[in-house]
Amino acid sequence: MIPSTRLSKKLGLRKLYLKEDFTNPTHSFKDRAASVAVSKALEFRLNAVGCASTGNLAAAVSARASRAGLPCYIFVPKGVEKEKLSHALSYGARLIIVDGTYDEANWMAARFAEEYNVGIVNVNIRPYYVEGSKTLAYEICEQLGWRTPDHIIIPMASGALLNAIDKGLRELKTIGLIEGEVRVSGVQPEGCCPIVSAYKENTEYIKPVREINTIAVSLAIGNPGDGVYALRTIRRTKGVAVAVSDREILEAVKELAQLEGLFVEPGAAVTVAGLKKMIEEGSVDRDEEVVCLLTGSGVKTPSIIQEYTINPITVKPSTIELSKILEVRKTG
Repeated sequence: MIPSTRLSKKLGLRKLYLKEDFTNPTHSFKDRAASVAVSKALEFRLNAVGCASTGNLAAAVSARASRAGLPCYIFVPKGVEKEKLSHALSYGARLIIVDGTYDEANWMAARFAEEYNVGIVNVNIRPYYVEGSKTLAYEICEQLGWRTPDHIIIPMASGALLNAIDKGLRELKTIGLIEGEVRVSGVQPEGCCPIVSAYKENTEYIKPVREINTIAVSLAIGNPGDGVYALRTIRRTKGVAVAVSDREILEAVKELAQLEGLFVEPGAAVTVAGLKKMIEEGSVDRDEEVVCLLTGSGVKTPSIIQEYTINPITVKPSTIELSKILEVRKTG
């Protein structure tokens, strides 16, 4: 839990915490889910494990499977960043690229689980997968001295993480470790935002997105399995759901790096982009204590973020060339 300094000042917030969850073994929050799910697969004596993934879960499950000595099968849709695929393959997983969307890759993984007694962590052993994710809520409260923030902002793909955070908070409240209520809000990219669309249309029905277009590939799930429950959680906790553009996401990546020294992937930066939008729309009070989850490292998606890299200055090794370096002031 990193207290924001410069970013919170820029946004005019009383208190902003950045929950940095990308220095886990495979550099995303998915290590929490994979650890519990693969452990249960061992307990159930399953033949192998696997997952349907847009990248981060693939690496997390592959790493945990290699440590457990289990074969691993990764189903991904076309278009997943090559850096994420090579990361998962480095652990020895078998990669299956499905010529279609994430939802079609998920369908294939589910059929594979039924036919071959394989534990697909986000399908047939999904309940245990969620138990790993909820530990984020435990840590947030523990790191605040066993109290709650006013508001937690979470990236949404399937909606599972948002529900897991809420589950963790409710459990802590039930046993008396925390008090009070926490607003839980979700953010999706505009190019794939079925949960946000249902929220804005004030409906319980989530219409699947068929045409997906976003740089936040890790959030590109057009038919979110936990979307209905995420929608109910947001409304029950008086949170909000917002969608942000690719440009807003990249700007948030840049601000986190240059103001706070944190390099995150687009799917993680959506929370800060969403927070900015919530402030502009008046759905976040500047006096609130807010936590933004940062769920994945920017080292996983360097090609996507090239748009915001600074053009280098090329000089010859001569003092005459120093005048070209405009941002460096002469000293001495």
